[in-house]
Amino acid sequence: MGERLSVALDATFIAQRFSRLVIDCNRDPARADSIPGMSDGTIVPANQALAAAEREARISQVFAPYHARITEELDARAAREQSTIVVALHSFTPTMQGFARPWRFGVLHLGASNYSNAVLARLRTEPDELQVGDNEPYRMDDVDFTVPHHAIARGLDYLELEVRQDLIADAAGQESVADLLTRVLPAALEDGMI
Repeated sequence: MGERLSVALDATFIAQRFSRLVIDCNRDPARADSIPGMSDGTIVPANQALAAAEREARISQVFAPYHARITEELDARAAREQSTIVVALHSFTPTMQGFARPWRFGVLHLGASNYSNAVLARLRTEPDELQVGDNEPYRMDDVDFTVPHHAIARGLDYLELEVRQDLIADAAGQESVADLLTRVLPAALEDGMI
């Protein structure tokens, strides 16, 4: 989905290709839960009794290069005085802790974000009764790393978008969601007057 959006919107796409069970790149690596020992009630054996050197290896090999690449891109755009909005794409499971999550999309934000508000409003006007969560299924808070670190710290507007995994489980779903977002994201730019 992210690759399709990147092509359709002529936008830079920086992908994190490791499972959050290896290391969650949207959490400060100093947090103990950045490498979860359990996920939705299931023990993650490879994360049990992880030695400090193993933890550091995941930070240096997965977390650090990903965030360095984002920093590099944002620095280059700033040097060119290029208008920038950070869009962080995530997916979420349809069920968590036995609860069937009704949302198809979630817009996460921390305080004021004109772009987040505009995307939320646009998604809520889409047909087929799209269920869109405002800080659901997760709430942006001090756990989140990417948007606060890369966007908010630079004074950039942003969107942290969660997409339910069953919607993008196959190529047809990825294309469908990418097509929807290809319409919504640029329109939200105009709505938010960014």
